[in-house]
Amino acid sequence: MANFCCGLLTAKREPVPLKSVEVELEVKDHVATVISTLIYENKEDKPLEAVFVFPLPADAAVCHFSAKVGQTHVVAEVKEKQQAREEYDDALSSGQQAFLLEESDQSPDIFRLSVGSLPPGESASIRLEYVTELAVQADDGLRFCLPAVLNPRYQPPGSEGASVQVSSVPASMVPYTLSFSARVSSPRPVWKVESSSSLEPLQYLNPEQTQATVKLAAGHKFDRDVELLIYYKDAHQPSAVVEAGQDSAKPGSLMGEPVVMVSLYPEFPQAVMSSLASCGEFVFLLDRSGSMSCPTSHNKREETRIGSAKDTLLLLLKSLPVGCYFNIYSFGSDFRHIFPKSEEYSEKSMEEALKKVEEMAADMGGTEILQPLKHIYSQPCIPNQPRQLFVFTDGEVCNTKEVINLVKKNAGSHRCFSFGIGEGASSALINGLAKEGGGHADFITGNDRMQPKVMQALRFALQPAVESISVTWDLPKEVSATVLSPPITTIFQGQRSLIYAQLSGKSSEAAEGCVTVKYSLAGHPSQNQLHFSLKPAGDTGLTVHRLAARTLIRSLELEEGLSRGQKDEAVKKKVVDLSVQSGVNSSFTAFIAVNKDNGQSIQGPLVRRDVPTPRSWGFAGFSSYSGSHAQRRPQCAPQVLGSQMALPTMFGALPTPQCAPQVFCGSPMTVYGSMCAPQVSPSPMLCGAANMRFMGAANYQIAEDYYGSIPTARSKEGCLRGRLIKKSLDIFGEAAETPEPQRRRKDPLLQLVSLQKASGCWMLDAALASVLGKTSKEVEKSKPAPVNKEVWATILALMWLHAFKTDAKVEWELLALKAASWLRAQNAPCMTECVAAGNALLGCNVQADALKI
Repeated sequence: MANFCCGLLTAKREPVPLKSVEVELEVKDHVATVISTLIYENKEDKPLEAVFVFPLPADAAVCHFSAKVGQTHVVAEVKEKQQAREEYDDALSSGQQAFLLEESDQSPDIFRLSVGSLPPGESASIRLEYVTELAVQADDGLRFCLPAVLNPRYQPPGSEGASVQVSSVPASMVPYTLSFSARVSSPRPVWKVESSSSLEPLQYLNPEQTQATVKLAAGHKFDRDVELLIYYKDAHQPSAVVEAGQDSAKPGSLMGEPVVMVSLYPEFPQAVMSSLASCGEFVFLLDRSGSMSCPTSHNKREETRIGSAKDTLLLLLKSLPVGCYFNIYSFGSDFRHIFPKSEEYSEKSMEEALKKVEEMAADMGGTEILQPLKHIYSQPCIPNQPRQLFVFTDGEVCNTKEVINLVKKNAGSHRCFSFGIGEGASSALINGLAKEGGGHADFITGNDRMQPKVMQALRFALQPAVESISVTWDLPKEVSATVLSPPITTIFQGQRSLIYAQLSGKSSEAAEGCVTVKYSLAGHPSQNQLHFSLKPAGDTGLTVHRLAARTLIRSLELEEGLSRGQKDEAVKKKVVDLSVQSGVNSSFTAFIAVNKDNGQSIQGPLVRRDVPTPRSWGFAGFSSYSGSHAQRRPQCAPQVLGSQMALPTMFGALPTPQCAPQVFCGSPMTVYGSMCAPQVSPSPMLCGAANMRFMGAANYQIAEDYYGSIPTARSKEGCLRGRLIKKSLDIFGEAAETPEPQRRRKDPLLQLVSLQKASGCWMLDAALASVLGKTSKEVEKSKPAPVNKEVWATILALMWLHAFKTDAKVEWELLALKAASWLRAQNAPCMTECVAAGNALLGCNVQADALKI
């Protein structure tokens, strides 16, 4: 391997032409504009082609791409993807500089940027701009995420589209820098801005505190997603923004006419919200791929993704209503289910499920989510038990669109709630599942706990289903509205519903419009209404138009995906036309810029440099990018990876861009990014556990020679699971892990929850006394004489929750309501006396009214 004396180096000891990434974020209310500037520099003596595959938010509308080389500024155009690729190739062949930006065919949250023919000693500044809506969190915060981590995406055998492997390195080894600043403005005061990364203090720009700026603190490494949570005072009031059309656009087109963006936040009557459903079929789908043994985040390396998911399943199972049905699926390279079909919720079925959850580990290989979903949908729905699907995954799949299409096909039979766990979870997959499944999506990163977010989703699932949703417009007679958004199929209490509509016709600036959303809630007709001015707002640019175009493009792409068997070219043409007209990206188009003013042609063969992206701990060196321009490039021949051959490792990348199926220690394996899925029954070894391990001392030596040194600190803990041959154990030792059951029981809240019965009560025993910090004798002695043991135990458990775990109320509130309901059904005497005795025993002051008994 050659050594270079200049520039940043990859794990392969090659220079990295990307030097820095500068991101400027501008947030206006709940819409974000992001401008990224990427600085490239060629310090080698040959012309380069730099290829950078990176994540973006799934709903981002990329609307500008340009390059500045020397004094020349080149602005890219949006063209049909194949045409753009051919123009790029032609430009490179003729010695011209060219720049190509394209979205993955399979996942809209992955992009590929190619910088072609960068001469020796030359620099290039790439500007990328996109707009996106900010997701509303359960605590009313608005979430912005700048994704940095691109983990390997598992592509199952036989799935649609080809994949190309791209370079990635451990997040701590990313060789370029990141600077990030944000400006926030809103009609309402900015209350606070939080982040999992260190921020400089929030700076207000006016006395009303409606404008503020914030930056990442000095020393930030580009080693994790940058997440901002923005909170406004009096947050999320219904609003409407009308944006004027583009003068130069074709009359009557989307870009040539005004567009309105309506934001509604429905509020349901308290009487309806207080009566949660007591029925339903709850299906939990848990990712058990090898990557789920990774830490949840850099901030909580002692907590694994699988461990957090198992804790959450415990809370969910204890919180389910009596009389419902449930089942638990887990998946990796294949899938399993606890029951052949959903079982009625009872003490017996709950205990059986919990026992099997305790035994679960991240030991099932790849991330093949499509097959378990197909099996779930093949099961007949249970009459009068609405199906609610909860999906827990780190979202590392390549066939994202195929999965989302399947959920959409079955949207009428269920609601889908999805949770992305850890850095690098695919926003396209997580948001797409919930959007097309009529549910709610959330992400668990940084210091987040999974449990409160999932329990909030369970509350949504238990809300009465909103039915018969319709949207009507009341506009001046000379104005009409064409709705661009998909029909609203789901409404949740306090959650935003966005509607985009194109307005045709002329009206006076003083004219007003009104939009009304009508629906049936628990059998009662309800509606939300918003009046708004038709006068276009100032200084919005074309943000609303681009977001509207992106919404319409995504709907059309999904329509094309559902009818792909019929080769729906008409839909594809419509997407391409809309993408080109609006200047917004799609899966069928790409941004292409050719510098035709660089004088003489660039001589000599291009040297390709793959710019590495950061990945979470423990992933191997190549992740998959589906449908990219580079898939036409040569692939390496099959290899035999044995004791005398170098092999891909979790610490870096293969020296070849793509590898065909390989034979690994005698067993055929197929490589998908960094993951290997067994094609035949393998010998005792690690396979399909999110990365390949060194097999034998000779391979260890080769890898050590190749990388210089092996970073073993996390190699024992990150994603290293599976069956190992003896030599591998001799080299690496056992993974330093605490058994999950023992670890979880250290949390007093989870320990108390684990003791609750399916009916909602607790038993008076030594385990309960231990959680309360008392002896069995003390607890029994304090019991009022007329009260039976189960009632006394349940009252004590409720009082302990209200007295000592108020900060986690969202996690235990539902199971506490079930316990209170059980107590009321007992019609037990002396409840006031019991509460007084409980306060004396526990040393607290809980009021009887708080327990709702």
